[in-house]
Amino acid sequence: MINLYDQKVLCNECNLQTNKNIITENGFQIRTLECPNCSKIIYHPWDIKEYEDFKKLKSRDFNVKLRMVGNSFCVSVPKELIDFHREMENEINDMVRLNLEGPGKIGMFFVSKKIYKK
Repeated sequence: MINLYDQKVLCNECNLQTNKNIITENGFQIRTLECPNCSKIIYHPWDIKEYEDFKKLKSRDFNVKLRMVGNSFCVSVPKELIDFHREMENEINDMVRLNLEGPGKIGMFFVSKKIYKK
């Protein structure tokens, strides 16, 4: 499949070659092409789809069960969150890192081997 970001793209209004750029929204890097003349911005469609999927999941609240398993507790993580994580990562490592962020708040972080490439 051809990646739009790797191609020379001309602005349809000015007929000038666009410049590659990256903007950051809520921790997401979104690749863009910007016209140097009219400042029109074209967003990379894959990055926008990934960001929109993230916003949908972020706006939802999940009620999950906390269970006792041996001497530990287990939390059920919704399939939608795992599927989203797996779509973003090329290599999947099912390890997570937990830390206590404050009273009543635990942080869970997927351990990732992926390095974002421009």
